[in-house]
Amino acid sequence: MQDQDPVNKIDRNKVYFLVIVIAALLGINAYLYFKDKQQSNRFVTVNTEKDRLNLEVEKIEVELDKVNSLNVTLSDKLQEEQKLAREKIAELKLALQKGQLTHGDLEKAQNQVKELREFVKNYNDKITRLEKENTYLKSERDSLKTTANSYSEKAEDLQKENQDLNAKVKVGAALKAANINIAAFKVKDSGKNVLVTRASTANKFTINFSIVPNPLAEKNYHKVYLRVFDPAGNLVANENNMFEIDGQQMQYSSAIEFSYNNDEAVYKVDWTNPKEFIKGTYSIILYTDGFIMGKSQITLR
Repeated sequence: MQDQDPVNKIDRNKVYFLVIVIAALLGINAYLYFKDKQQSNRFVTVNTEKDRLNLEVEKIEVELDKVNSLNVTLSDKLQEEQKLAREKIAELKLALQKGQLTHGDLEKAQNQVKELREFVKNYNDKITRLEKENTYLKSERDSLKTTANSYSEKAEDLQKENQDLNAKVKVGAALKAANINIAAFKVKDSGKNVLVTRASTANKFTINFSIVPNPLAEKNYHKVYLRVFDPAGNLVANENNMFEIDGQQMQYSSAIEFSYNNDEAVYKVDWTNPKEFIKGTYSIILYTDGFIMGKSQITLR
């Protein structure tokens, strides 16, 4: 059997070599294709996780912002905790904004977000508890305020009742004149008093009165003020003689001071007219301790 043609043998070797080269190239291309696809998938996965983490961080920031909308005064410790949380959020946002993140960076960010989420949850729980405590304290304060107002109103009512009672006692203790008698006199040069009934001859009045027995009246010195009105209704008094009654300053014609002992004593007030008497009816009013004691009249011819 003859040996194969050397030329054909060489051609076959070339064919084998080309087949091997083509197979190698196909293998390399397949490897590069699958590797590129894996890297592309990994890049997409990293970007997706980065977006998810960024969304989580924004949600956490919104939770913190809710706290500021609550009407709660934060302690220094809580304010410091919120400051640290916001600093951590800013760091995470900056890290997630990077163009590339390694798996190590991604895992670190995931752990930080998890810790931050837990921290904000605990922080919000504290604020919620604090808000409830404040609401309870406000309710207690309002309740105490209502109670205090109630007691204050009761105290004012009692004070008013006491004032009314004191006023009634004061009225009940007021002295009242009885048996008021007015006499007109002419005083002679000798000092002798002569009883008269004519205006032309009179120059003074003498008012005698007793006091109605009153066990409530204070047994002490009392001052009696006399006011005299002429027939025309004009007060006849010295403008410098003033006393107070019902919060008003009033002029008086004459005054005496006497000691009251709840007996049957008779008291006397003398009044000399600084003017000439005129015909007609004169009226007098007696006052003491802020009350009217009595009234009377006398007519001169």
